[in-house]
Amino acid sequence: MASGVTEISGLLEGEDVKRTALAMAAFGAQVERLGDGAWRVEGRGGFSEPADVIDCGNAGTGVRLIMGAAAGFDLSATFTGDASLRGRPMNRVLKPLGEMGASWIARSGGRLPLTLRGGGLKRLAYRLPEPSAQVKSAVLLAGLHAAGGAQVIEPEATRDHTERMLRAFGAQVLVEQMADGARLITVPGGQALTAARVDVPGDPSSAAFPLVAALITPGSEVTVEGVLLNPLRAALFTTLQEMGADLVITHVRSQGGDQVGDVTARHSALRGVVVPPERAPAMIDEYPILAIAAACAQGQTVMRGIGEMRVKESDRIALTAAGLAACGVGVEEEPEGLIVNGTLRANHPVAGGVRVTTHGDHRIAMSHLVLGLAAEAPVTVDEPGMIATSFPGFVEMMTGLGGQIQATEPQLA
Repeated sequence: MASGVTEISGLLEGEDVKRTALAMAAFGAQVERLGDGAWRVEGRGGFSEPADVIDCGNAGTGVRLIMGAAAGFDLSATFTGDASLRGRPMNRVLKPLGEMGASWIARSGGRLPLTLRGGGLKRLAYRLPEPSAQVKSAVLLAGLHAAGGAQVIEPEATRDHTERMLRAFGAQVLVEQMADGARLITVPGGQALTAARVDVPGDPSSAAFPLVAALITPGSEVTVEGVLLNPLRAALFTTLQEMGADLVITHVRSQGGDQVGDVTARHSALRGVVVPPERAPAMIDEYPILAIAAACAQGQTVMRGIGEMRVKESDRIALTAAGLAACGVGVEEEPEGLIVNGTLRANHPVAGGVRVTTHGDHRIAMSHLVLGLAAEAPVTVDEPGMIATSFPGFVEMMTGLGGQIQATEPQLA
C-alpha cells in the first residue's frame, strides 16, 4: 500500500506469511526474498486489480486484513484458501466493510471462495461486537481510503500491531480512552503511506512452545532472545509467572516502536490458577499451550472468556479438551471456557500414548507434541505438515533443544 521500498528483517517465514507475500505481488507490489528472514517490498502506493484468484492458504489473519485493505480501492478480487480457511466465516469482517460501501459475492455464511468489490467507501464508526484485532485492522486499513476515514471502538483492548505499523509508515492514527473505558481508534481518510524499514521482533506465540517445554521438562533451561513484550501480546508470560514458573525477562530494549526482551524459562513446579477472562485478547492464541502447562501443574486451571478459540483454524477448545482427555488429563469443556485439572502430585500422570486429532490446526499439533515431553508414553499428532503454517522450524528447534520428535509421516521427513 505504501510508496517506495520497504526492507524487512527478522520475518517469520511461515506459510501464512508467504501466502500474504504472494497476494501483495498479485496486487501489484514487487516482492523479493533477499535471504533468511530478509525481504524487499516495493509498493506502488496502492493496490491494482489482480489477474487471478488470491489463494490465502490457511492464513485467516492474512485474508481478513487483505480484504480490508483491498476494499479501499476500485477493484474486484476473488479470495480462496485451503479447506480449513474455506470453512471459516468471514461475516465479522464483511459486515463493517459492507457498511462502508464494499460489496461481495460469497458462499453461505460469508465463506470463501469470495469475490470482493471495493472502492467508493464512506466513513464508518464501528463498535466491535467481540474483541478482534483482525476486524479492527480490516476496518482501519479500509479507512485509509474511505471518505472521512474510519473509527473503531473496542470495549476490550486487542493487539495493536496495525496501529503501530501504520504510524511507522507515516499514517495518522489517534487513540483515545472513552468514558466507559473503551478505546476509540481513529484513522483519517485520504492518507498515503511511505515505505519504512521493518525489523520484526520475535513472536511471543512461537516463543511459548520452547518456553513451556522447558517449564515441564525436568532439568531444562531455555532462553528465547528478542521476544516481543507488547503488553497486548505478552499476557501468557504473566500467567505462567502466576503459576509459579521460573520465567525471567532480561535485556529489555526498544525495537521498531515496541519493547523486546530475552525470556528464560527453567523447569518449575507449576500450580493451577484462575486466568482473568479480560486477559484473553492478549493471549488468545496461547491458550492451547497454556493448557499443556496446566496439565502438568498441581491443582485446577480455569480459563474462561475464550469463546474466540472456537472460530480459529479449528474449534480449539474442543480439540484441546479432546487431546488432553485422551492423554489421561482431567478436563472440563465449557461453551466459552476450559478447565484443566493438573496432574502434578496426583494419582493420574499424563499418560500419553495416543494419536491426537488436530483437524490441520498447527497450534493444536505443536501443543500436544510439547505435552509428549512430560507424558509417560509418546504423543503423536495426525497432521504435522500444518505446523509450517506458523512455525516452519519447529521440529528442528525442538530436536536441537534435546527433544525427540520422530517423523511418522512424510511431511516431517
